[in-house]
Amino acid sequence: MARSWQSQLERWRQAGLIEPATADAIRAWEQARPEPARLRIPVLVAIALGGVLVAAGLLLFVSTHWEALGPAQRFCLLLALVVGLHGGGAAVEERFPPLAVALHGVGTVTLGAGIFLAAQIFHLEAHWPLGLLLWAIGAGLGWALLRQWPQLALLALLVPAWLGSEWAVAVQERTNGLHHGAGDPTALAVPAAGLLLTCLSYLAAPIGAGPATPARRVLLWIGGLGLLPTALFWLVVSLWGGNTMPLPLPLAFFGWALALGGPLLMGWCLRGARAWPVAVALGWLLPSLAMAWGDQDAVGLFTYLWWAVGGLLLLAWGVAEGRSERINFGMALIALDVLAFYVSQVMGALGRSASLIGLGVLFLGGGWGLELLRRRLVARAVRPEAP
Repeated sequence: MARSWQSQLERWRQAGLIEPATADAIRAWEQARPEPARLRIPVLVAIALGGVLVAAGLLLFVSTHWEALGPAQRFCLLLALVVGLHGGGAAVEERFPPLAVALHGVGTVTLGAGIFLAAQIFHLEAHWPLGLLLWAIGAGLGWALLRQWPQLALLALLVPAWLGSEWAVAVQERTNGLHHGAGDPTALAVPAAGLLLTCLSYLAAPIGAGPATPARRVLLWIGGLGLLPTALFWLVVSLWGGNTMPLPLPLAFFGWALALGGPLLMGWCLRGARAWPVAVALGWLLPSLAMAWGDQDAVGLFTYLWWAVGGLLLLAWGVAEGRSERINFGMALIALDVLAFYVSQVMGALGRSASLIGLGVLFLGGGWGLELLRRRLVARAVRPEAP
């Protein structure tokens, strides 16, 4: 870090942007300041691992002694765990902030376990998705009070989980006896589309090429980690679709409105008028949805082309906003699409040795070409200033 600012200062002095006397004064002032204490990666890894081990140990302790405790003792134990963890985090907030973040995060996780175990203690016959809603509300309150990333990450995960569980229960109740309920491809298409658009909304949280705020960076990581699995989930649901019984019209309308409109609203809250990438993703998804329940033989080749279009849209989005992670995801999607097309459409028409040789050439030549293209796109990415 010291070498970084000194090299920048020397560059500015040589360019004539600052006077030599000013540069010497800045250098003397910076060198006189005490170096701020920065935690090294092993310490941060130890804190994260310690938080996970504490959570696992607490769960093991509770499960071991659960049967020996009465209802009042069980509830008091759960309450003491939640209050004790958050109290410990508050106690070390000023002296060791990373430890406070870990304790508050474990406390928020324990809150979810406490909600469901409290319902078990008192034999509450309740609508079980409400437990996820209460947990999400607790995580949201924690984020509003603490502004720490574990609470935001839990909130970003729990809200889609609550909506998905509500959808599964609603489908099971309203389609009982008609078809397979929540496991039907028609019913699975709604959460599959909603999850894919939600991951894209999270991925779109950073605006422009500048450094993202901590909150937007958390959403970026969640969206990035979930994008490829949710895309695969949507692909499987679309290929599995076909001659299935339709959902009741009011239920289907409400489900699709929430699955498509919720991520759009989230994108608007995160990006304002620059939420157009989520709208473009929705425009890409609708023809894909139509193909899912069309003639699979007729649209088979067009499906691969359409997924390649999705990868190209990700590339264009990354270049337009100077975000290399979107370029990387777009390139990965195109590579997987080409590989899937070769395995399903080309490999079976060739002999065994020819198909393996072709697969090797595809990996070597195609991977080399895509990597060159990816590097050029990252280098040529437009980098507008973030608002």
